[in-house]
Amino acid sequence: MASFVSLQEAVAANTRDGDVVALEGFTHLIPYAAGHELIRQQRRGLTLVRMTPDIIYDQLIGMGAAEKLIFSWGGNPGVGSLYRMRDAIENGWPRPLAIEEHSHAAMANAYEAGAANLPFAAFRGYLGADLAKVNPRIKSVTCPYSGEVLATVPAIRPDVAIIHAQKADRAGNVLIEGIVGVQKQAVLAAKRSIVTVEERVESFAGVHSNACILPHWTVGAITVVPGGAHPSYAQGYYMRDNAYYLAWDAISKDRDGFLAWMKENVLAKGPEAFLAHAGGRQHG
Repeated sequence: MASFVSLQEAVAANTRDGDVVALEGFTHLIPYAAGHELIRQQRRGLTLVRMTPDIIYDQLIGMGAAEKLIFSWGGNPGVGSLYRMRDAIENGWPRPLAIEEHSHAAMANAYEAGAANLPFAAFRGYLGADLAKVNPRIKSVTCPYSGEVLATVPAIRPDVAIIHAQKADRAGNVLIEGIVGVQKQAVLAAKRSIVTVEERVESFAGVHSNACILPHWTVGAITVVPGGAHPSYAQGYYMRDNAYYLAWDAISKDRDGFLAWMKENVLAKGPEAFLAHAGGRQHG
């Protein structure tokens, strides 16, 4: 059942060293504030899962939080490489990073399987692709009805799913508008969940009938962190901060420069720093 707590309390109560942690949000509603709290609380040995690891995972990896990454694409979107991720894979700094790479389709199906409490996902994919040669977790099964050979991947069942959303109501139901990605499936597949939101409202009366709503009984901790998806965007609240993504390319190339930036902008600050990026509700 959902409970409203501070971000510090949510991360302390729901994350542990060695956990499988999924921070999801597809270009939109990426839970940066929660990721920074993981760094401040010095979680270690994490298996990080994400369809599109970008800057927040570069930061987590560079600060030594991760020992494995399960993903389907990694980069600074629209800019280039994730240098902290590359340094960990290529040079073992600040610690070695194991990787398990999949396609987008495989990751989405694996989350669906986890949400449905199934052991694996079967789908049409990987035909003619070489990824299975380097990822032994990609296997196949023959359909008992048609004889068709289908690709399979293990279900993704995180210990903790962390997402950002626009609203939570008084009862703890969570509203997500705009590009949804796999946030719903990640929460339903996980043992525990943390949801940061832009605001808390009394009810969702008048919300469009096709909006994505996570019922309160599917959600664990909820914490109000306005601006908590910055530098990604929250539809209806603020735009994507493209300058941040461009600036990150230079910041992340150098180990010392990266550590200095993280000390000043993450370790020395708390979730209240994101308030400066929150934009009040935009209508129209």
